[in-house]
Amino acid sequence: WGATVITNLLSAVPYIGDSLVQWIWGGFSVDNATLTRFFAFHFLLPFIILAMTLVHLIFLHETGSNNPLGLNSDAEKISFHPYFTYKDLLGFAILLTALASLALFAPNLLGDPDNFTPANPLVTPPHIKPEWYF
Repeated sequence: WGATVITNLLSAVPYIGDSLVQWIWGGFSVDNATLTRFFAFHFLLPFIILAMTLVHLIFLHETGSNNPLGLNSDAEKISFHPYFTYKDLLGFAILLTALASLALFAPNLLGDPDNFTPANPLVTPPHIKPEWYF
């Protein structure tokens, strides 16, 4: 249902909205074709972002950053590799350590208490709600 609601937001685009939604769906409703397309998109998106980031860094390395003052700032450049690489690796290591310790030592800390009640297939809970919605 969430895919239907979110993709129907594109139908508000003038002239091509309905055709765009049907093209994304692969038919007239959300079906297997839609889920296959969403899976492929979610698989390819990180690689596309990585490629665009590398292209950005290459262009930034070749031409340099934009300088609004128009002054030559080659003398005060800080090289990327030793300083920013180590800073990013340190931040990544700290974040990975924090997430690993949370997952290994306190896995239920951020969980919903309703997940620990025994399931009863004959009774529907009165407070059914989604965990979160965009």
